[in-house]
This record gives sequence, structure tokens and C-alpha cells, in this order.
Amino acid sequence: MAPKVSDSVEQLRAAGNQNFRNGQYGEASALYERALRLLQARGSADPEEESVLYSNRAACYLKDGNCTDCIKDCTSALALVPFSIKPLLRRASAYEALEKYPLAYVDYKTVLQIDNSVASALEGINRITRALMDSLGPEWRLKLPPIPVVPVSAQKRWNSMPSENHKETAKNKSKETTAKSRVPSAGDVERARVLKEEGNELVKKGNHKKAIEKYSESLLCSSLESATYSNRALCHLVLKQYKEAVKDCTEALKLDGKNVKAFYRRAQAYKALKDYKSSLADISSLLQIEPRNGPAQKLRQEVNQNMN
Repeated sequence: MAPKVSDSVEQLRAAGNQNFRNGQYGEASALYERALRLLQARGSADPEEESVLYSNRAACYLKDGNCTDCIKDCTSALALVPFSIKPLLRRASAYEALEKYPLAYVDYKTVLQIDNSVASALEGINRITRALMDSLGPEWRLKLPPIPVVPVSAQKRWNSMPSENHKETAKNKSKETTAKSRVPSAGDVERARVLKEEGNELVKKGNHKKAIEKYSESLLCSSLESATYSNRALCHLVLKQYKEAVKDCTEALKLDGKNVKAFYRRAQAYKALKDYKSSLADISSLLQIEPRNGPAQKLRQEVNQNMN
């Protein structure tokens, strides 16, 4: 006989979480239901707690294949706390399972506006894009519902959450590592090329944040293109994400040791990080490849001035 769960919202939610981890989705759903009823009976507004309970119950429905009720609960969760990542991802998965691809695309894209490195959203966008191209043809983008603009306040709320809430973001590093370890198919390479070109067009328009999304999607298809890393590094530089720029330039140089743009952009990032010695080393390497590179010569002067 199962032990009696105390009637507090927190304890009911904790018990539901434990059942969920044990694969007992029906039992977990019932506990979340009890917690919701108790919370609503209190009459005191706690939208964040209520949103979490709806989102957790939605996860149970999704695991049990009840996509319709999953969508309803995710929508309820988002009505309480708009632009929450977990209910957006769960609703997108449910839409995808029901082959409602345009709606799934919108939710995945919304997640990427909040955090452009969420691996499951990047992978979802890749799958959905292929499905939309097959079902709606080359003009598929014109047939999508409007994608909501995520306010800065929602992005800040996500960024301010404790690190344990960023598991999806952390997964992305392992996904790119997996992409590096496998040989991409011809289709993967072509898809990567198309996504990189889309990223390039966004850079030309000054939309560096969305360009990062495209380059990241491209690298999940194929991580063999040095220029994709150095192009993403440029976006990180513009957004003052200097450590990320250094990492991408380093990956680019592993693939092409004579990538002049990667040397130059990493030197710029090192300069911004006040690592002048490393910056000068990259400039020196660049000038060995292109001795008359004017921007590199100018950057060397600037770095030397900062060191004096």
C-alpha cells in the first residue's frame, strides 16, 4: 500500500516528481491534479507554482501519448507564465506528434528566441523544417502562423534562473560533440550549407542573435565547415559574448589552420577580454599567412597601445 501523501502543494508536487522519475506517469499526474485543486482552493494567487503544476502534468500526458491534454495543460501553464521554456517544448513535441508542424515550428522558434542554444529546440526545428518543406513546398514559410516576439523581460527571467534550470542549454554542447563524431550524409551537408547561408543573410540584416540560431542548426547537421564556426564567432563578438567567440574560433582553426577570419576574430575577442598576449599571438599567426592584412596590422597597434 502506497504511503499517504500529506496534503500540501509542495509535498504533492515533490511526490509527483518522484513518481514521474520512476516512470509512474499516471500516478504522478494524479498527484499534480491534487496539488492543482488544493492550490486553486486556497484562493491565493501563485501563478508560477500553478504554471509548473500544469507543465508537469503535461509532461505526464506527453509520456502517455495523450497529446491533446498535453497541449491543453501547456497552454494553461503559458497563460499563467508566458514564454516558459518547458511548456513550450512540451507543447511543440505534442504538436509534432500530431503532425501539426506549423504550430510545432512556432513553439520551437519561440524557445530559441529565449535561449538560442536549447538543443531539443534546434533539433526540433531541423525535423519540422524538413517536414514543412515536404508537405507545403518551397513557400512553406509564407504559410506559418505568426511567431510571437519574446520580450526582453522573459529572456532576462530565464537567464536569471539557477543553473540547474538550464539543462537543455547544457545538452547542446554534447549534441555538437556528437555531430563532430559522426560522418554527415550528403543530405546533412546540403542542409548545413542552406542553414549557413540563411545565417549569412541574417548577419547582413544585422540580426546576429537569429543568425547564431541558424549557424547552430547548421553545425548540428554537419560540423565540418570551418567558416560556420568563424561566422558564429562574429555574431558572438557583436553581442559581446567574447568567451563564446574564442571557443568558436578555436573550433574553426581546428578544421582549417589558415582561417584568417578565425585568427582575427579570436584576436579581437582576446583583446576585449584583456588577454593581450594571446591576442598578439593570433595576430602574429594571421600576418604570417597574410603579411599585408591591414585590419590585423591596425589591431596589433591597438593591442600594443593597451599593453603600454
